Amino acid sequence: MAATAAVVAGVGSAVTGTAQAAPQSAVLGGGSGLVFDNNSACSLTAIGHDDAGRLVGLTAGHCAPTGSRLAAESALEVGVIGTVAYSDNGKGLDFAVLQLDPAKVTPVRTVGKTTINGLGATPDPGTTVCFNGRTSGGGCGVVWGSLDETLTLNQACSKPGDSGGPVTVGDRLVGMNQGRLTGMAGIPFDLPCADAANPIHSPAYFAPIDIILSAVDAIGGVGAGFHTI
Repeated sequence: MAATAAVVAGVGSAVTGTAQAAPQSAVLGGGSGLVFDNNSACSLTAIGHDDAGRLVGLTAGHCAPTGSRLAAESALEVGVIGTVAYSDNGKGLDFAVLQLDPAKVTPVRTVGKTTINGLGATPDPGTTVCFNGRTSGGGCGVVWGSLDETLTLNQACSKPGDSGGPVTVGDRLVGMNQGRLTGMAGIPFDLPCADAANPIHSPAYFAPIDIILSAVDAIGGVGAGFHTI
């Protein structure tokens, strides 16, 4: 991802005496790929507005620190489309709030097979959830239960780069994908998935979206009062 990070880092450099055409808009929705100027790539949870009317997005906190600039992986030519307004760097609930430039971003409800038309409650064990991510392209799996008070275990297939992607039930956003189990009781336990349909792989886990948004509201500022488009 070094090349994409370089694109992000180099955006905004003036070309003296050269007229440049206005870049096209980047289309973003839940599951879209994001690249950051710290050389990481993750997935967008959802896009919407906060209570101040700002265009904002959510992703996993371990993707990039506060202040990082970001670009849309599918539209690098647009350049920097926003900044990380807040990130817990994966040391808390593992979430980040993105402030996006409405002049450079076209928000959409549907990306691939995922449509987000609002928020939903944390799913009960036995519920089938689906997710979308820049690496795997998405898949579905059954909810096993809670790992702790903030994480829910599910048998979906998550790969590096899928972090931050939306977890949905129908067209309702219920969680933020944050990774897959790679250790259990101190014993190495990591069975990477070959494809989303393969049930023999390490289970993934997500943070319920209501817990994430409660934390965003408690911090205040950019993202507070978030609602999907």
